[in-house]
Amino acid sequence: MTTASSSASPVLSDIEQFSSLLERHGVHTALQYLNSRTSHRYTGIFRFDGDQLRNVALYDRRDPVNVVHGPDAPLEASYCILLTRQQSPLEITDAATDPRLSHLINKPVQSYCGVLIRDNEGRPFGSLCHFDTQRCQERTTDLPLMEAAADLLYNHLHPTDAK
Repeated sequence: MTTASSSASPVLSDIEQFSSLLERHGVHTALQYLNSRTSHRYTGIFRFDGDQLRNVALYDRRDPVNVVHGPDAPLEASYCILLTRQQSPLEITDAATDPRLSHLINKPVQSYCGVLIRDNEGRPFGSLCHFDTQRCQERTTDLPLMEAAADLLYNHLHPTDAK
């Protein structure tokens, strides 16, 4: 029992930190906190809108002040399409060698780690992801934190839906 609670404790304090930043300072600062825990350059929130992927918020480690929003894209041409198909976290460390991406012609994103953001009825609303234009040097270890953050983000973006 001690081992399980010690391993759960850091995640709990991390999600408490994320939640506090989200409530006190907003989405951009909360994304900055998540980004500090990965080697990826970008951390973003995307919303599914039919066949489009809409950027809700973006944090760029190299330009933390000026970049707060990124471009929208066709859902079919994004890595999020794989996330929606498998309905579980998705990690791509090297797009050039990943056979799941053979349908994509242009792959400017070389590494990706994402989780679904679900509405309060469990339907996919969008994604929370880390990504980079270079191959990722290490695997993402904070998937439980990302999944917990995704729930908080949905309720923050849609307070009328919060339970």
